[in-house]
Amino acid sequence: MFKFIHAADIHLDSPLSGLERYEGAPVDEIRSATRRAFDNLIEFAINEQVAFVLIAGDLYDGDWKDYNTGLYFVERMARLANAGIRTYIIAGNHDAASQITKHLPLPDKVSLFDTRKPQTEVLDDLGVAIIGQGFATRAVEADISLNYPQGDAQLLNIGLLHTCLDGKPGHAPYAPCSIDGLRSKGYQYWALGHVHQREVVSQEPWIVFPGNIQGRHIRETGAKGCTLVSVENGEICAVEHRDLDVMRWSLCKLDISGCGTTDQLYDLVRETLENELTAADGRVVAARLVLQGASRLHAALQDNPERWIQEFRAIATGLQSAGLWLEKVSIDTRSLISAEDQLAGDDALSGLLQSIQRIELDEDALTELALEIAPLRSKLPAEILSQDDPANQQGVINALEDIKQLLATRLLATEPSGSSEQ
Repeated sequence: MFKFIHAADIHLDSPLSGLERYEGAPVDEIRSATRRAFDNLIEFAINEQVAFVLIAGDLYDGDWKDYNTGLYFVERMARLANAGIRTYIIAGNHDAASQITKHLPLPDKVSLFDTRKPQTEVLDDLGVAIIGQGFATRAVEADISLNYPQGDAQLLNIGLLHTCLDGKPGHAPYAPCSIDGLRSKGYQYWALGHVHQREVVSQEPWIVFPGNIQGRHIRETGAKGCTLVSVENGEICAVEHRDLDVMRWSLCKLDISGCGTTDQLYDLVRETLENELTAADGRVVAARLVLQGASRLHAALQDNPERWIQEFRAIATGLQSAGLWLEKVSIDTRSLISAEDQLAGDDALSGLLQSIQRIELDEDALTELALEIAPLRSKLPAEILSQDDPANQQGVINALEDIKQLLATRLLATEPSGSSEQ
């Protein structure tokens, strides 16, 4: 019996984004996160006494700023080699041959696969064949798996491939291939890279994306790490995820429809953040709060969002010693009473909203209003003009819809801004 590790998308020295702009953010943790996660990978491999480590592309995050990145990696590879552990690496789109201009000699027991054609490494002592091909250029659009050889029936065949497979949202369509195409090669395990979210695509054969080992921004949430594979009598008997990340990103979507007072809202925010800390098991947590739902607090939240953002940051500050940092706050709530509901009424506000709606339905009125707004266009900031041109009919329609929502929120506001029960 032996074990091996399948990892990918290390992105050594990649700059984590989203926290450094905030005062008091854990800058040291951010800057060193990818290296410390890689250190965890090295320690894990040694402790598990694995036979070899597979890195399925994007070891680096582009060309090195200096040789420190390469020297760091070589030293870690030497640690594995000294422990008798072999390492097999393919280049991905971020560390393609065309992207990396600096080079250092690699230690014994480290193999970097060819980028021109598939290469096979046979481990006779284990009865294993590892087949892989790296990226010669950043944008590989062909299905390079087509040229991989058929598996040897006498060996455990492992395909090492950096690919989008049949397409994954948020990932460039590099080296696309099909599940059926991979199955046709007769391999027992496909060690894939490029997709940063862990996914077991298939178990017959095993086709696995391990995900990256360290989340780098709020779109890479949850646990990150590698895949540990156990082999017995020439067959794969276990495939398990192992956490390696040192800093965890968390997207916290809070439905505040049940919060009638600010105290209840504060309690919900605090409880949510504390739960994220508990789930992170001692890791630093960078959390984004997204407040959602129809709530009595909607008007107060929309009236002065900056105040509330600072209130929530104050709650998070109380948890900083435990490793909690607030990356961002988004307020996406809505009023309990919508503009559409109010249109059906017969009071003064309903009449005002009905008047606005009549303008929306009257093309001549829209044209006249657009002409009146046109002279103001040159005085507006560029960021507003990039969203809607207020000097055309559609811009007026969009603005009127916003005005209806604002009136419904402000004039119907009964939500409490204090902490007492209503």
